[in-house]
Amino acid sequence: MMVNSTFAQVGKNLSEAMRILGDGQIEAEAGPVKWRFNRTSIPGPLQGDGQDVSTILHLVHNLIHDDEEEEDMSSQHRMQHVGEQGHMALLGHSLAAYISVLDRERLRKLTTRILSDTTLWLCRLFRYENGSAYFHEDDRDGLVKVCRLVINARYDDYASEGYSVLSSRQPVIYQSASGRPGLGQHLCSQLGLPLSSLCTVPCNTIFGSQHQMDVALLDKLIKEDIEARKLPLLLVAYAGTPGAGHTDKLARLKDLCDEYSMWLHVEGVNLATLALGQVTSSIMAASRSDSMTLTPGQWLGLPAVTAVTLYRHEDPALSLAAGLTSSQPVARLRALPLWLSLQYLGHSGIVQKIRHSTALAQQLLPKLKTLASIKTLVEDELSSPVVLFRFSKETSSASSGGSVEGHCPGEKKVLDAFNRWLGEQLLQLVPTSGVDVVELDDEGACVRFSPLLTAEVLGTQEENTNDIMEKLSELVPVICSTMCLRQDFREESYRHAPSLSYIQQLSWPGLGAVRYEPRAEGLDESRRKQEQQKINTELLKKLQDLETDIIFSTGPEFGTEEDCIFVGMVTEDIDVSELVDTMASLGRDIEESGRLLDNMTEVVRKGILEAELQLQKANEEKLMEEGVLRQLPVVGSVLNWFSPFQSSIKGRTFNLAAGSLDSTETTYSTKAQPGSPSPQESSTSLRKQPGQRLFRRSGAGSDSFSETSSTGPAEETTRDTSAIPSGSINPPASPPVVEEDPHTGGVDIPGYIQETSVQVHTQLEDDLASEERAPDGQEVEQSGK
Repeated sequence: MMVNSTFAQVGKNLSEAMRILGDGQIEAEAGPVKWRFNRTSIPGPLQGDGQDVSTILHLVHNLIHDDEEEEDMSSQHRMQHVGEQGHMALLGHSLAAYISVLDRERLRKLTTRILSDTTLWLCRLFRYENGSAYFHEDDRDGLVKVCRLVINARYDDYASEGYSVLSSRQPVIYQSASGRPGLGQHLCSQLGLPLSSLCTVPCNTIFGSQHQMDVALLDKLIKEDIEARKLPLLLVAYAGTPGAGHTDKLARLKDLCDEYSMWLHVEGVNLATLALGQVTSSIMAASRSDSMTLTPGQWLGLPAVTAVTLYRHEDPALSLAAGLTSSQPVARLRALPLWLSLQYLGHSGIVQKIRHSTALAQQLLPKLKTLASIKTLVEDELSSPVVLFRFSKETSSASSGGSVEGHCPGEKKVLDAFNRWLGEQLLQLVPTSGVDVVELDDEGACVRFSPLLTAEVLGTQEENTNDIMEKLSELVPVICSTMCLRQDFREESYRHAPSLSYIQQLSWPGLGAVRYEPRAEGLDESRRKQEQQKINTELLKKLQDLETDIIFSTGPEFGTEEDCIFVGMVTEDIDVSELVDTMASLGRDIEESGRLLDNMTEVVRKGILEAELQLQKANEEKLMEEGVLRQLPVVGSVLNWFSPFQSSIKGRTFNLAAGSLDSTETTYSTKAQPGSPSPQESSTSLRKQPGQRLFRRSGAGSDSFSETSSTGPAEETTRDTSAIPSGSINPPASPPVVEEDPHTGGVDIPGYIQETSVQVHTQLEDDLASEERAPDGQEVEQSGK
């Protein structure tokens, strides 16, 4: 069979493009190209000589993978799984461009055949007899065109008079409260209708699913609108609501629409199950609707394939006026990618893919029911292709033997925050699962597993459902323990007030948030805020450097609280008291060290002034002891030679901690700085055994070590006067910590400040020693004896 050389070249170019764009490896000869088009390049003028195809494709590849060099491999964005049927869809876009240049008559015949075939196949696949098809990029565009069709059909003079005919009887479009957010506003915007033409029908509150439209209430609303001389125009129902995946009572809604001459439009992910051999009666009723929108690209894993709206109407002129059909052959080429893909898959292949996706949901659902802390929200447990689940406080309370009730005032917000975290973690740990988080009015945040929307795109398999269960078994205990310890964390934070302020953050999925409050005596508001920001920033850095599994952060990116430390999820063996004690202690250490450094300049200045007075006094005493003769240039030298003089003047050392000058007599006699604790005395931090993580309770598990100090439990007074230096916890990351000297009541300063003290008192001793030299420069050797 001969194939047009142009078609062969199109296929070859597409294969080469897919290889270059999909392969992470770039050929060696493409190195200079990558250098020219890296992310540091800025847009420039169009090159005059042009570029070849390979160069342009490498440019596109570099733009796609521009930010992946600095990302961790596990956090890189996964590209869509493109199978052979996906290649056919991509080939269809390339062929559409080529076919569009054919002569008009040949193009008309070809596009008519493509459109007719695709419409016939879709109508037979999804049990929609005698239907027409409209292919559109925006999945909302089909409903917009259907609304225009209904307006043209119900208002006879609309084509000639326009919107003025609507004033006689205002049209009304009804939609479910569980519908897609913003859909009604989009319809009114595109149709030029006021928002008063949109009526939102509440869902069931007593009987049936709380995500199904209340049929009785809809009937009442329609009658009220008719009495108000309004025209009920169209009803939007769902076979799989966007959030929960529940199906409206389509059979009753169709009967109601027939009674009031309304148009019934159905959409939703559950429409895909119409292609299966066994279909539930609730979904089968969708085949009676006046129109329905399908998204086969998502269901079959076909990239860039249009959505399809199937509809029934006998007047082609009105369909043309509404935009559902087109007289331009090129517009019909939008069906070409789907036409190629459907032929490649065949009827059996299409059914197999949809059956595989629905089977994944049925495999996960019974496994979720084995977890005590997980509550499932499924409409039909035997056939639902959408699985919703969430962490439930009722089931977790029964399993843990306690209750999370009352841990914080807004318990629902806390549960929603933890369920959002659960969904994000599952998506990160099992990216091929395609789970996401949906917000429901009654249930709150839930995790959704809808394989019909993601399985073929991501390549989800049965083992991925096992991975979901494995990760859930690890994450759920962490959520339970964190919720149970939130109250302890809050109480411990209040115990350390006013040093620590507990920040109420209901939307934070973690232990809680605190802020260290520095003492603000004599500081204005701006200075106090600067000090607070500085201390909390340094405290967060120290906490992040600790050897612990707890994550400390600045909280949400767009949070309202500033200069706070947010504590993440914890396990049940965490000692909350020790954690809060450490945070308060490190905060005090940082505050005291900062104040000591701030006051050092003033202390040194005063010490120098005092040293000058001491030197002047020492010189006067030396003059009185030696006498006047020893001060004469020649006589003094001779006198010192025959009768050396032993001075009683002692050296001085400058104590930065006390801000005073002390005698060096003790230093020379003991060969040590006075008041300096030994290394054994200064190490007062809690010591952990090798490999042990911080903040874990003693005896919490078989692998855990004792977290308490070897000297016994700390007393309340010890907490106030003794700090826990982070250097002992993580030596390379933290500087020494200021500690209280129990002997002198002074402050024992860190090592780098002690070095400054040694330098100061050494300089003072040198100055004093220079005064003891002989007038002719000869040193008095016996003065130190």
